[in-house]
Amino acid sequence: MKSVVFTALSGLSEIIAGQDLSQTIATAVEGAGLAPAPFDVIVVAQKIVSKAEGRVVDLRSITPSARALELAARTRKDARLVEVVLSESQEVMRAVPNVLIVRHRLGYVMANAGVDRSNVPGAAQDQVLLLPRDPDASAERLRNELSSRWQVPVAVLISDSFGRAWRNGVVNVAIGAAGLPSIIDRRGEYDREGRALEMTEVGLADALAAGAALVMGEANEGTPVVIARGLQWTASERNAAALLRSKDQDLFQ
Repeated sequence: MKSVVFTALSGLSEIIAGQDLSQTIATAVEGAGLAPAPFDVIVVAQKIVSKAEGRVVDLRSITPSARALELAARTRKDARLVEVVLSESQEVMRAVPNVLIVRHRLGYVMANAGVDRSNVPGAAQDQVLLLPRDPDASAERLRNELSSRWQVPVAVLISDSFGRAWRNGVVNVAIGAAGLPSIIDRRGEYDREGRALEMTEVGLADALAAGAALVMGEANEGTPVVIARGLQWTASERNAAALLRSKDQDLFQ
């Protein structure tokens, strides 16, 4: 029987801009007495990646545009926050009281373009955090640095919590990935009755991100790094961008 074990790492200090995140993660892994092994997946919360990359915006420096003021009135949100959301977005998908859904510049359909105040020092003074500029590149950089340090080929996921259409609750998904197949195409294989699979593509990276969230937590747990151990794969590596459905295949817009 296959099993995957998720282990959350504790003891990480508050991450600041410019911090060597791979060094911080490696110290936490080694401090926990864990010897990295091939096929280990290091799942890293988006917030600490964004913090290390200095993706903080001070709302006091923002002057809202007319469009931001109009959307702020409609959604009952801070117009300065809305302006930042617009700067990170391709288009606005939905704007109603307390809800602003956009297509992020990287293609994600999400609330507020991922702009967030939770677990951000200085949030009371109007500091907000943006997503990494290129999460796949961030994951690749961490993967290369950690694999080089340990001389073990590990994989890295960067995860964030997303809401879902027609369902309550948030679930973590992968927004950055390196060293593993984010999606595995099983079309053409057969089920136990001999029927060919026609549509089945497994979102491996999202499944791992969701599992890691169970031990990572969403509030004040302070465990933004998780090691997932027990998987193996033979499919080719694909980054998290492969998980995005193109606009011409958007079934719900």
